[in-house]
Amino acid sequence: MLTAAVLPPCALCAGETRAFCEDRARRYFECSRCALVMADPASHLSAAEERAIYDLHRNDPADARYRAFLARLAEPLRAKLVPGMRGLDFGCGPGPVLAVMLREAGMAMAEYDPFYAPDATLLETQYDFVTCTEVVEHFRDPLAGWTQLAALVRSGGWLGVMTQLAPERPENFLRWRYRDDRTHVSFHRLATLQWLAARFGFALEQVERQAFLLRRQG
Repeated sequence: MLTAAVLPPCALCAGETRAFCEDRARRYFECSRCALVMADPASHLSAAEERAIYDLHRNDPADARYRAFLARLAEPLRAKLVPGMRGLDFGCGPGPVLAVMLREAGMAMAEYDPFYAPDATLLETQYDFVTCTEVVEHFRDPLAGWTQLAALVRSGGWLGVMTQLAPERPENFLRWRYRDDRTHVSFHRLATLQWLAARFGFALEQVERQAFLLRRQG
């Protein structure tokens, strides 16, 4: 039985955590402050194991179903933008379909991914908008990841995020297929995103069940 003394602090806000649930592969902890659910850091895969799973992804710009999935974020975001604006697809993966879609809409796109497009110079500037689809759940250090994302967005700019929200009840979390992917280690809730918006000075708008727009204030 875990005691409070050995529970890890929240990897996002450093708040106190409590044991949330456990499956055959991992234990999960829930933050009492920001509501993040995080997998036990001891269960994180190695970088090589993580990359091997990503290499199995087949994201094709010609795949109409995948385009429809990304459109849940792309269309509400595009309505906020003007052609010619500069954007960064952060965590674009091996097939940067969202960047292709936004280029087709007249945007100037850059693509960054620590495994597939690791040009760190792209992280040294700010953009009119940044997209981050199916990425934040992979953050082993979510505070560092979100701090980096926030710094990439200019004042008045947009951050578009897609991720599934974690169920509130442990029994529902254990039935949630999103949890089965061992590369998913940081599970957000709406309260988590609200905490992040307040922490980094964004206004949060939920545009779809798993799509969110955050506008940088100031």
